[in-house]
Amino acid sequence: MTTLRLAAHSRIPMTDRAVADESAVPRIQLVKFLPSFGIGGTEKQVANLTKRMDRRAFDVSFACMNRWGEMVSEIEGRQGLAISEYPLGSFYELNAFRQQWRFVQALRQRRTQILHSYNFYANMFSLPAAKLAGVPCLIASIRDMGIYLTPTKLRAQKLVCRLADRIVVNAGAIRDWLVEQGYPAQKIVVIRNGVDTSRFGIRDDGAALRRELHIPTGAPMVVMLARLNPTKGIECLFQAAIRLRDRHPDAYFVAVGECYTRNAAGQIVLDIAYRQQLQARMQSLGLAQRFCFAGLRNDVPQVLAAAAVSVLPSVSEGISNTLLESLAAGVPVVATRVGGTPEVIEDGEHGLLVPVNDPQALADAISRVLADPVLAARLGASGQRRVAEEFSFEAVVRKTEDLYRELLAAKCR
Repeated sequence: MTTLRLAAHSRIPMTDRAVADESAVPRIQLVKFLPSFGIGGTEKQVANLTKRMDRRAFDVSFACMNRWGEMVSEIEGRQGLAISEYPLGSFYELNAFRQQWRFVQALRQRRTQILHSYNFYANMFSLPAAKLAGVPCLIASIRDMGIYLTPTKLRAQKLVCRLADRIVVNAGAIRDWLVEQGYPAQKIVVIRNGVDTSRFGIRDDGAALRRELHIPTGAPMVVMLARLNPTKGIECLFQAAIRLRDRHPDAYFVAVGECYTRNAAGQIVLDIAYRQQLQARMQSLGLAQRFCFAGLRNDVPQVLAAAAVSVLPSVSEGISNTLLESLAAGVPVVATRVGGTPEVIEDGEHGLLVPVNDPQALADAISRVLADPVLAARLGASGQRRVAEEFSFEAVVRKTEDLYRELLAAKCR
């Protein structure tokens, strides 16, 4: 019979949550598994969550299939946490079994008590290995509604998630969708995303940013913050921009984010072909003078400080980090009514919601905000209050730590 160790600590202030005296009560051995560490919504949430966790209670390490991405330096450098790599090009090759067996051995050697995996590829790789290794507590995360997955992959994930003790989702809409797919409701836990509100909130004209992007002083900036792929609705924004040329000829559109894909070796690389496709599409629509791709940036608070409107025209979402960041910055938001977005924004109160793939509705909503400074100010202030009250990182950390403790205590019993 496996002996479980449950660290019992009273909560300590966030400011004191550094790595503490390891000679005290044994810490809970926790491994988090992600496919990679690019700057995406899930990766940022996991890194920010881990940074705030109680290190006196949890001994955290990371594992992945591709030790790549901007968040590697955050996790290994600033947080001092280890990342183990299990390189995998395909699940259909012998190497996949070799890497899973390596992971099984590592989990056993570490005496891992909790394995928490994030999204499809991580769930498929790590949950069976953790079960074989005898890890007591298995937690899966599903953070979108699977729009990019084939029916076969959806069935495979449902099968693998039977191994999990809990499935964490970041929106009630995802929970409802999973229940409709036949997942057991009692296994699903909703923990919504959080945002560090202290990084946002000061409005600014963004003089340096405007010089860099060649945007005139005072020209309203309509900003889209997203990883650039078809599910984020970039084509819909193109079409909305065309419709806004006559009504708001001084408006500029800025897409902040980058395109990524996997190469033949399974490595995540810039999707230059898709980026060129977007550039060509923008040129063909006559938007080159008013639409710019700003690429991946680490000054998002400064970008939002200068934005007149933040737009999220996604086809599929859980709860978007950039949506929360926009609200925290006090920027009026226009977003599609999809996934978990209506759980964050009440239409007309914290922002404006529009149907999916409706360029005219998107253009009309953006125009309402640009044409009405009173409306823009009211939406911005209301959204800011909403995030501060309901989507703080402190709440996310508390709920996640409580889940870990309660699940491990139940296993002990």
